[in-house]
Amino acid sequence: MLQTIGDLSKWLMYKPFLFVLFLVNLFGTIYGYIWYGGQLAITEPKFLIFVPDSPTASLFFTIVLAFWLVDRHAPLIEALAVVTLIKYGLWAVVMNLLTLLEVGSIGWMGWMLVISHFAMAVQAVLYLPFYRFGMLAAGIAGVWTLHNDIVDYVFGQMPIYRVLADYADSIGYFTFWLSIACICFAIFTVRFNRSQAEFIDHS
Repeated sequence: MLQTIGDLSKWLMYKPFLFVLFLVNLFGTIYGYIWYGGQLAITEPKFLIFVPDSPTASLFFTIVLAFWLVDRHAPLIEALAVVTLIKYGLWAVVMNLLTLLEVGSIGWMGWMLVISHFAMAVQAVLYLPFYRFGMLAAGIAGVWTLHNDIVDYVFGQMPIYRVLADYADSIGYFTFWLSIACICFAIFTVRFNRSQAEFIDHS
């Protein structure tokens, strides 16, 4: 079992694999910003940075991968990536499945979004042992994430899912607690990596 975990860790940080993952996230980020083009066109300038949630999350991870490719770390960006990748990855999966329940079909693009966003959350979790951020960075990422929720659900800037507009209040409530869960995961990540480092130091 430990050998399997070790082999997986080597593959996850294998430079050619990291580069491919970097390109996948880069192109996914670009596509995501294009996908939000219609909403961004009608968004007030002061809210622009907070509207494209998923592509900004994948942008954070793209930057993290760029740093890892040159054997460096960007702790705050890593914390932002962890919280937002899991949050918006799972959020988009749930929203598309709710759309499926509401209208009976989401088409191939909807299923593509389900798969790609679930993969966002999975990659954030898979790289758990490699993050090097502390509680301060986790706290800042938490503030960013909760502030984004306020912008979305108090100022009405949530991603446009017209068939789910009638459920905005319930979606906002769900999103708040999803944010809390993801922030808790970031705190767990800090504690997990500190305990691993202490174990290595004493072994």
